[in-house]
Amino acid sequence: MSARLHLGVFYTGVGPQYLWDDPSNADHTAIETYVSVARTLERGLFDAFFLGEGLRVRENRGRVHALDVAGRPDAITQLSALAAATSRIGLVATQNTTYNFPADLARRLSTLDYLSGGRAGWNIVTTDNAWTGANFRRGGWLDHERRYERAEQFVEAALALWSETGPVARHTDLVELRATPTVPASPQGRPVLFQAGDSAGGRELAARYADVVFSANTAYDKAVAYAEDLRARLARHGRPADAVRILPGATVVLGDTPADAAERAEDIRRRQISPQRAVAFLEQYWGQDLSAYDPHGPLPDVEPSEGELDPSRGTISIADRTGKLDRIRQWRELAEAKKLSIHQLVLEVQPRQHGFVGTPGQVADEWARYVRTRAVDGFNISPHLVPAALDDIVDRLVPELQDRGVYRTEYEGTTLREHLDLV
Repeated sequence: MSARLHLGVFYTGVGPQYLWDDPSNADHTAIETYVSVARTLERGLFDAFFLGEGLRVRENRGRVHALDVAGRPDAITQLSALAAATSRIGLVATQNTTYNFPADLARRLSTLDYLSGGRAGWNIVTTDNAWTGANFRRGGWLDHERRYERAEQFVEAALALWSETGPVARHTDLVELRATPTVPASPQGRPVLFQAGDSAGGRELAARYADVVFSANTAYDKAVAYAEDLRARLARHGRPADAVRILPGATVVLGDTPADAAERAEDIRRRQISPQRAVAFLEQYWGQDLSAYDPHGPLPDVEPSEGELDPSRGTISIADRTGKLDRIRQWRELAEAKKLSIHQLVLEVQPRQHGFVGTPGQVADEWARYVRTRAVDGFNISPHLVPAALDDIVDRLVPELQDRGVYRTEYEGTTLREHLDLV
């Protein structure tokens, strides 16, 4: 297969990646915004538009995370509206296997696939927080690895419902159902399966079932290592190395010159990690309310709460929950040595994500190298402004990619599976 770059946009609706206070940012819950973004991406010949999903407003230590927008409408409902407003772009709904039910979700996804003419995809995710579980009759939450056990059984049941015509039954401690499919198959057969596979459990789930996989491994060497690991897992599951498209998450900042792009990227980072977000970041490690502390003042003079954070309540990663006292001690030493405020410390210790920063030509050259060496098959872009950042990519970066022969000049099919060159 010739080198071809595949592009999607991940529109999460929450989180610090957006410059929420920028006056040019569109209303993130207005249907007009969704339609405008989807049509812009279709003009840019993107493979897919991905919607994030949250079954409950995010929380931090049991309180609503006030720095996120509250509105996050249902993804499948939104994408159903976009199916009528677009004709080619793939429509991918993030949907949770921890708290949904297989027969119900499979029916709703296949309905979107059928009504859109074969353009639907399912971004498979799991959840490990208890506040989401509180929304549901059974409540509770699953341990990290058990989430992936349920996800595998859930996906297998959904695939059966999409491929069989008679009743499908499953009886385990994690999945219980007896159902008969009610929706005709779309032109692409079934929704395309996407999986964010970075953990060991996620990689195995992706290798077994996914058509497209996300990862956080955007730096070139890490992308190569990830691709090699995933392809080895595919072989162990009897799948060909080209069975899955690898689309790492990516941020893009373009400028007229390299210096202009670098300056824009630094400004964006400072605005993303606002003083208020810096305080909220430390609260996850201190395990208590720090809102009374001045973000431009010194680190909190109180000791963190005893014990590790309950993993059902915080938003930091499992890895970061361990050894937090050592981490806080190191931060105190760093802040004292460099005379850093809370905000300055968080800017320094928050890892810089690998983003693509440069002129359109520079970024196009870098992406061409990635796809020609099969480090990736494309990227799933997280914009910092909507619609401005996406207009910039479509109008300035896409033509450079086309000039290098790594990006389509027109859609060659009508389904999402065809866009992704999946057999």
